Amino acid sequence: MRLSVIGCGYLGAVHAAAMASIGHEVVGIDVDQRKVDALSAGKAPFFEPGLQEILEAGIASGRLSFTTDMAAASGAAVHFIGVGTPQQKDGYAADLTYVNAAVDALVPHLSEGDVVAGKSTVPVGTAATLTPRVEAAGATLVWNPEFLREGWAVQDTVDPDRLVVGVPAGEAGERAADVLREVYHPAVAKETPFIVTDLPTAELVKVAANAFLATKISFINAMAEIAEATGADVTQLADAIGHDVRIGRRFLGAGIGFGGGCLPKDIRAFSARAEELGRGESVAFLREVDAINLRRRERAVQLVIESLGGSVFKKNITVLGAAFKPHSDDIRDSPALDVAVRLRGLGAWVTVTDPEALENAERIHPQLSYVKDRDEALRGADLVLVVTEWDEYRRQLSPEHAATLTAGRIVVDGRNCLDAAAWRDAGWEYHGMGRP
Repeated sequence: MRLSVIGCGYLGAVHAAAMASIGHEVVGIDVDQRKVDALSAGKAPFFEPGLQEILEAGIASGRLSFTTDMAAASGAAVHFIGVGTPQQKDGYAADLTYVNAAVDALVPHLSEGDVVAGKSTVPVGTAATLTPRVEAAGATLVWNPEFLREGWAVQDTVDPDRLVVGVPAGEAGERAADVLREVYHPAVAKETPFIVTDLPTAELVKVAANAFLATKISFINAMAEIAEATGADVTQLADAIGHDVRIGRRFLGAGIGFGGGCLPKDIRAFSARAEELGRGESVAFLREVDAINLRRRERAVQLVIESLGGSVFKKNITVLGAAFKPHSDDIRDSPALDVAVRLRGLGAWVTVTDPEALENAERIHPQLSYVKDRDEALRGADLVLVVTEWDEYRRQLSPEHAATLTAGRIVVDGRNCLDAAAWRDAGWEYHGMGRP
C-alpha cells in the first residue's frame, strides 16, 4: 500500500519507518526542513532503539521518503495524522493547532475513497469536528490511537498488543476498517486483537489508558508517603499487593514519579475536556494524581538535603540520569532534570550524566554540568542521586566500584532500583523513596 504520514516527530517518524519495514510505500511529511533533511539522510532525529536501523533500511529500499511538500500525499490510500497535541500555554487543555493545520493542508490532496487515520492523542469529540472537512473531499476519517512506549516504540508499532480503530457508522466505516486491517496485515495475521469502535470511544481509549497508568503510579507513590511517615517499606508493600492478579505488580514502582511528553499533559487535557463536557467531577481524582506525582520530585530534593545534614550548598552531587525514562533521550517534563535543577538552585554543584540525553538536557538547562562518562561524573561526588533507571546504573554499577570514585558514601535512590542491602554492605548510606 502507499501511505502518507503527516507529522514526523516521535510518533510520525517511528510510524513511517515501521510501516515501510513491513512492506508499505511510505512518504513522511513535515513542515520542519531540518527534520526532513535528517530523516531523508537516514538519520534518526532522536534516540529510540531500533529506529535507526529500520530508517536506514527503508530509505535504502526506496519504500520510505520524507518531504515538506504536502502534495506528495496524493495517491496514498491511507493518510496518518501524527502531529503533536501539546498542552496549551494558558491552561490544561490540548492545543489542536497542529491537528487542524495538518487536516486543512491535507484535504486538497485527498481522493475519493481515501482513509484519513488520526493517531494523535486528542480530546474526545475532535474527530466529530474534523469529519465534515474530510468527508467533503470524499474521504473517510477514522481514529487509530497509538500506544507507544518510548524505548519500545518500534516493537509496539510492528507488533502491538492491540489495535484500535474508531470508524463512522455505515458502509464507509466498515470499508475503512478493512483498509486498516490490510495496513496492519502482519499483526492481524498473528491474531492481534483488532478492536473496531465508534470514533468517540477510540479517542477515549488512549487518554483512559494513560489516566489509569498515571493513577497506578501515583497510588504507589501515595503509599510511599504513608510508608515514610510510618517506617514501612513501600517496595515490600508493592510486592505483596502485586501478587493479587486484580492489581498486578507492573507500574507499582514508587519513586520520583512519571514525566515525558504524554502522561502529564494527557491527564491534564483529559481533565480539561471533562470540565468542558460538564463532567469534571468524574475525573477530579486526576488532579490529585498529578499533584502526588509532582510532590515526589520535591520529596527527592528533601531527601538529598536531609542526607547531607540539612544543606546542599556547595556540595558535589552527581545525578545519574537526565531522560524521563531509560532507553530514551526524551527530557520533556523529566523528573530527573527537574530535581537536578532544583538542587542547583539551592547552591549545590550538580553534575548530570546520561547515556543518551545530555545534548537535549544541556540545550534546555545549561546551568548544570554535564559529563558523558559515568565514572568521570561520579568522581569526587559527596552524594549520588539515581533518577533514571538505566542498566548502566542499576545493574552495571557496583557499589564497591562507585566507592573508589566518590568523596562521600551517600546514595539516594530516586527510583528504588538499586539493591539496598548490597550498597549498605559496601559501606554506603542508602536512602530510598518510601523505604526505611
